[in-house]
Amino acid sequence: MKKLILLLIIVLAFVLRFYRLDSYPALNADEAAIGYNAYSLIQTGKDEHGNSWPIHFQSFNDYKPGLYFYLALPFVKLIGLNEWAVRIPGSSLGVLTVLVIYFLVLELFKSSKNLAFSIQNLALGASFLLAISPWHIHFSRGGWEVNVATFFIALGLLYFVKYTNRASFLCLVLSVLSFVLSLYTYHAARIIVPLLGLGMSVIYRKEVFKNFKLVIFSLFLAIFLLIPLVKDLTGPAGISRAAGVGLFADPGPLNRINEQRGEHADFTSIIPKLFHNKAVNYGLAFWENWVSHYHGEFLFLSGDAIERDKVPETGQMYLFDILFLIIGFVVLLKSSTVNRKSSLLVFWWLTVAPVASALTFQSPHALRAHNMVIPIVIISAVGLSVVFSFFKKFSIWHLAFGILIAWSFLRYQHMYWVHMARDYPYSSQYGLKELVSYVVQNQNRYEKVFITDRYDQPYILFLFYEKYPPAIFQKEQALTSRDKFGFSTVRNFWEYHFEAIDFAKIRQEFPNSLIVRTPEEIPPGTNIMKRIYGTNGYNYFDIVAN
Repeated sequence: MKKLILLLIIVLAFVLRFYRLDSYPALNADEAAIGYNAYSLIQTGKDEHGNSWPIHFQSFNDYKPGLYFYLALPFVKLIGLNEWAVRIPGSSLGVLTVLVIYFLVLELFKSSKNLAFSIQNLALGASFLLAISPWHIHFSRGGWEVNVATFFIALGLLYFVKYTNRASFLCLVLSVLSFVLSLYTYHAARIIVPLLGLGMSVIYRKEVFKNFKLVIFSLFLAIFLLIPLVKDLTGPAGISRAAGVGLFADPGPLNRINEQRGEHADFTSIIPKLFHNKAVNYGLAFWENWVSHYHGEFLFLSGDAIERDKVPETGQMYLFDILFLIIGFVVLLKSSTVNRKSSLLVFWWLTVAPVASALTFQSPHALRAHNMVIPIVIISAVGLSVVFSFFKKFSIWHLAFGILIAWSFLRYQHMYWVHMARDYPYSSQYGLKELVSYVVQNQNRYEKVFITDRYDQPYILFLFYEKYPPAIFQKEQALTSRDKFGFSTVRNFWEYHFEAIDFAKIRQEFPNSLIVRTPEEIPPGTNIMKRIYGTNGYNYFDIVAN
């Protein structure tokens, strides 16, 4: 019966992550970059900018970690350059994470005795809660590298706990391999995994160091596997992301230092320097960012501030999780029957999970703190198990909690499928696929095509949907200088020009051209040849023939 329930949970997770995966939400620029660069590797052995089999992909000068690109490559090869090929790896590993958390919970709490609930039921509860988690579903439905990193972190932890329970050499090696793969997948993992590893080493120090030779071998194996990554990080890939979104890229704390020192009669004296300096102000900024990930508004009400990372009127977790989390916390903290080391490990993971996000000036951040969903779900599952085991036989309370969970889940699904694309029309790049289709059908009648750059990196979506020959693009491409966030773009390839449209200038200098602008950018009285709508019914582009 338990196996059947687990199978049904996996099927549910699969449906929630794969249903209409090719069309909703719309493909965004980062996903298009993954697909097109994989396509470019297949065609030429180089990325879009001519770099041979890179560890980090230059892309928009943000140097994306490369593992997801290589995971997508065989799918692009087999089924072509399309949305499915880009998203299947992430969604598949999202489903597998639901299975991984089942076995992880079994291993974590297997030595706990005299619990009021079954360990298998606890594992099934964790698997179920992750399967329906808004946080996990959202980033499983797309080419999100962070979802893959979370899978490898959870898998690495599973094999580590297996090693502590069995002293298996194979489990230790698989744990190291999993953690290393997470470092090749996403930037935040490079901060989270070492911190998580530090806590694991302290909490399980007896189990870890009882075979010192295995520990030394594992360290050397990790170092050997990370040599290419470390070498690559000494170049542009190592500083590009931190320069764009790192905490020190935010001038706010620095401006506050100058303001605070200016309020002293002698701003050069020791007192202003002692109390108003970078260490203090940026330290306070980090603390505020870290704490913000545990706020109720972020977790249960409104979620991330960035529209691409959220669903309207929905937190990262369900409201019913509040009750389960409180009970789960109390049980893990107070219960003498729960394995103490397992509880400490879950709490340590919850503590370090948002550290990478807190080191940026955009916090709380659901994407960068995504791995946080695993310890939260485990704690919530403990609370769920306690609540449902409190009543020995099926009762009205079981029915009430079941209805509450079902209603919350169905409401989330309603907000996701009906309201997200309409309430947040710019959360993904709706309308671009339809625009490319129209332009491709009509471009031969015009000498030039001018396309507004108001929406994020339109050039990469044109490359993706046109399947533009990478060998030709590599000769044509030229990245702009970095903007204030550290990103660059491509302004021209073939007869396409991506820029802020100067309507009068184009009409004067390029009489036979096609002009694509947003409705807000079209001058009043202009004869619009075609309006481009996204699948959400929103008018994204107006096309004018010159």
